[in-house]
Amino acid sequence: MEPNPKFLNRSHQFWALGKLTSECLGYSERKSKGQNLRKFEQNEIFNLKINAVFDKKLGVEVCEYLNYRALVLEEKVKPLLMDRKEAKDVFEKLIKGYKPKCHLPLNKQKGEKKHFSYLTCIVNILTEQTLNESFDDRPGKFTVVTDNRNYLVTTFSRWVDGAYPGTYNPKAIWKIKEYYGTTTFGSRVADGVYESQLDGYEIKIAEKIAKKRILHYLLVDDIYTWWVKGKSYLCRLVDMMHMGLVDEVIFGKEVLLRWPKIVKSWKSTK
Repeated sequence: MEPNPKFLNRSHQFWALGKLTSECLGYSERKSKGQNLRKFEQNEIFNLKINAVFDKKLGVEVCEYLNYRALVLEEKVKPLLMDRKEAKDVFEKLIKGYKPKCHLPLNKQKGEKKHFSYLTCIVNILTEQTLNESFDDRPGKFTVVTDNRNYLVTTFSRWVDGAYPGTYNPKAIWKIKEYYGTTTFGSRVADGVYESQLDGYEIKIAEKIAKKRILHYLLVDDIYTWWVKGKSYLCRLVDMMHMGLVDEVIFGKEVLLRWPKIVKSWKSTK
C-alpha cells in the first residue's frame, strides 16, 4: 500500500489532532462490537474535550483523513490479511518446483506452533527471484550509513530483516511483522509499531546528514492479530506511512504483486 499523496507532508499539529481524536473517540464503532472502524463527524472533532486550541480548517482536514483511513483499511487492507493456513499455502506454492538459495527462517515457537516464518520466507524468495543479485536476507547486525566521503553518519538502533544491497549504506531496508497462530494480543505488537517509528526517525536523520535516500518498508500479516485484535495499530501503520516514517506498508498477500515491483524499482535506480 502506497501513501495517499493528499495526506503527505502534513504538520505535526495535524498528526497530534488525529491521534487525540482517535484516543478520545475511539478507533472502532462500539455498536458493531469493534468489527468496523469508526467514521467521524466534523462536529465531534470540534467538540473534543481537550485543553488545546486548533483552527477549524485543521479539524476539517483531520476528519477527512481519519475517514479515509477507516475506509482504506476496511475495503483494501482487511481482504489482504491472511491466516496461517493461507500463508502456508502461498509459501508452498512458491517453492513448488523452485529451489531457493535464500534464507528460509523458522519462527521462534516450539512444538506444534513451530513452522517456517511464512511471510519472511515469501519475501526472501520473491526478492531472490526478482533481483537476480545479492541482498542481505538475514543481516544480524546494525545498519551503518556514511556520507559521500565515507565518514560515519549513523548506526541504526535495531537490526532489520532484510537490506539491499546490504546493511552498509543500503538503498533499501525492510522489517517484517508476522504473527500467525497467535491467540493472545500482547505488548510485542505495540512494540513492533513503535520500533518501526524509531527506524523511520533514524532514517530521516541519516538521509538529511548523509544526503542519501534510504527506502524503508514494513511488511505485516495475520488477520487475527492485526484486524480482530489490533485495528488501532493498523491505523497507526497508515499514519506512520503518511508521516513519511516508512515508504510503504505491505499487507499480507499484497506481497505477491507489490513486492516484486518494488524490488524491480531498486534495479532501475542504479
